[in-house]
Amino acid sequence: MNSNTISPRDAQWRQQLRDAIPAKERTAIPRAKMPELDPSYRISCNEEVNQGLNEEQAVTEATRCLDCPDPQCVTGCPVGINIPGFIKNIQRRNFVDAAMVLKETSALPAVCGRVCPQERQCESRCIYLKMKKPAVAIGYLERFAADSLRLSGSNALPKCLPANGKRIAVVGSGPAGLSFAGDMIKLGYEVTVYEALHQIGGVLKYGIPEFRLPNAVVDVEIDTLAKMGVTFVKDCIIGKTLSYDDLRQLGFDGIFIASGAGLPRFMGIPGENLINILSSNEYLTRINLMGAGRDGWATPVPKGNTVAIIGGGNTAMDSVRTARRMGAQRAIIVYRRSEEEMPARLEEIKHAKEEGIEFLTLHNPIEYIGDDKGHVRRMRLQRMQLGEPDASGRRAPVPIPGDIVEIDVDVVVVSVGVSPNPLIPNAFQGLDVSRRGTLVVDDSLLTTLPTTYAGGDIVRGGATVILAMGDGRAAAASMHAALSASSTD
Repeated sequence: MNSNTISPRDAQWRQQLRDAIPAKERTAIPRAKMPELDPSYRISCNEEVNQGLNEEQAVTEATRCLDCPDPQCVTGCPVGINIPGFIKNIQRRNFVDAAMVLKETSALPAVCGRVCPQERQCESRCIYLKMKKPAVAIGYLERFAADSLRLSGSNALPKCLPANGKRIAVVGSGPAGLSFAGDMIKLGYEVTVYEALHQIGGVLKYGIPEFRLPNAVVDVEIDTLAKMGVTFVKDCIIGKTLSYDDLRQLGFDGIFIASGAGLPRFMGIPGENLINILSSNEYLTRINLMGAGRDGWATPVPKGNTVAIIGGGNTAMDSVRTARRMGAQRAIIVYRRSEEEMPARLEEIKHAKEEGIEFLTLHNPIEYIGDDKGHVRRMRLQRMQLGEPDASGRRAPVPIPGDIVEIDVDVVVVSVGVSPNPLIPNAFQGLDVSRRGTLVVDDSLLTTLPTTYAGGDIVRGGATVILAMGDGRAAAASMHAALSASSTD
């Protein structure tokens, strides 16, 4: 059954749930608050900060949902989850059923429930906002349902169609690749996912700290895909280990490129090549994926008493909060706009402040100063003010002439954006590439190579987990349509 179709039986019990508690009583229920670890404790460890709703909190929050006849929350979800359907199952205490509704359209519900910006997507369309009330906590409930499935020990798997004899290769095991693989395996394809690193998960493993997204949670989602039949190949660099021609010779009927955007950007200012200035990609990868700072791991990573992170996005927040856990006494966010313009989630900003992070907004680095051994020791900051809105819709930062300050630093982590790694564009002859290094695709996400599609950051240049997953689903639908049409010609 399509996830947005309601059977007569489901329609009946959902109507019963609506009738059981009048709408006026539902709207009077306050939104659930997420239990969190105490800040003084959590900065000493890598445990997950958000602890999840308990059963009673989840059922009560699910009861708030009005089960709208035209649920706009669904239109705000890039992967099209049947949001009222899974929430009403929670209200009815059918937690495994709720998770299986999620699994119909999302390969990674436990991930999305933790890291997706629901406040800008599904929750931003909630009818409660028109009543000047907090939206239903869709993200909290998604996490609860997915975690309930994991903790229940259930062996339930999404249904897959019989094998159709066609083979598909996926380049990259991040959110776009995993989402694509999940949809294609359900449609009966034989799917092989190639990952360049030694762990499956892509940015979910190397880019997001465990205090926000535990690796064990990601591993369960990946294990589900493996049980459904997806094959994972690690330590295989497509473009080096295997070429485009190699993939075709191996008999793959279609290729989905989801290699992400792992090439860090720097600002090109004086002193940026000093020791202990590194990108957020390198910093987080060393710690999250390669065990830096953990017992039994020899991976080096710079530490310092004063660590400055340049940027204001979620990756910057992940980096600065990680620095705090790595022992920094003073961890600072340096951002050229004001806090109101920060692209990071409000929850991440809140958590950072609770953990003692300093926010140095309306400042922009213009030079780093080192000691006689080449280590960074100070940085010069240009004070900024906000001018007219730029192309992003945010007010552009403008330097205040002559207003420059200096602060001491031991480590600097630059988090001002990423670009696609040029390996795939260079190795796959015939791919059309934009001036930003992203792959050019049409509306179906088809590249300029036959039956080769692409999505996620390799196309967008840098976006959220859920947008990458949406691309994976869209590409799967497009490839399936094209391969199905060709097989009937």
